Amino acid sequence: MDAELQMIEGKPVLRFERALRHSPEKVWRVVTEPAEMKHWFPAEVEIDGRTLRFTFPDAAPVDADGGEGELLESDPPKVFAFRWANDVLRFEILPRDEGCLLVFTAVVSSRLSVGRDVPGWITCLNALVAHADGTKFEPPTEWLSRIEHYIREFGLDEGTDEPEGIRFVRDLVWAPLDDVWQLLTEGTEGTVPTQAAHPGLTPGEVIKAEAPRVLEYEWLEDGEPKGKVRWEFEHVHLQGTTVTLTQENAHGPEALAAWHVHLELFFAATQGEIRCPWPADREEELAKRYAGR
Repeated sequence: MDAELQMIEGKPVLRFERALRHSPEKVWRVVTEPAEMKHWFPAEVEIDGRTLRFTFPDAAPVDADGGEGELLESDPPKVFAFRWANDVLRFEILPRDEGCLLVFTAVVSSRLSVGRDVPGWITCLNALVAHADGTKFEPPTEWLSRIEHYIREFGLDEGTDEPEGIRFVRDLVWAPLDDVWQLLTEGTEGTVPTQAAHPGLTPGEVIKAEAPRVLEYEWLEDGEPKGKVRWEFEHVHLQGTTVTLTQENAHGPEALAAWHVHLELFFAATQGEIRCPWPADREEELAKRYAGR
């Protein structure tokens, strides 16, 4: 595995390794000096004593203000660790006969974001190695399939069947709330939008529509209201956008599988990829998986 995820004291911890053919001293400079970090780190870094400041480039999908951090450990040329917002990043440089081993760990604030954190950090570390080697690095241009791979790898797409009903919480990366709302509602008012219900669900009346955060409507069984479906979006600075989807009074593998597929398609759409028709084979595969849990 190119990335390892562990839960330590209730917090998600990502671990990566990179072998470099350079001395620990050289790698230390690449890892710790802002003039070197700009070649591989996702934000521009300023270090003032124990305070770190981060600024994203204009092309980044987030605000330029990357917030502040704190230097936690600096033991050249062995260990460099700092806090960035709510995450803690640690670089350990271990000498080897031919160069050194860089061990990078990231204690992240949200397990949900791991699906995009992993390909992001893999890209950064590959850029770091290329910069240390003096070779040109070409960053990837396609991200959706890579993010989806790790979402599935770490089970970040799975829903739960709770006493109240079905529940999913999914990361939507940096998609702005207004864009997500437009995608969900397609400009409709007063009726349940097509995007807000999977094909096996019969929607009823809209109960609440508070753009761009909450859409709630009845779902019907045999023509009568059975419960509520609720879409709720949240955006947190430096953490991104999430969606919580619940279907009240719905239970079982089939309900989980249908919403699982629907949210896969919705997530792809938030990243600019519209997929159709409905993947019935995928829904059947997921129903069997949920039934076996």
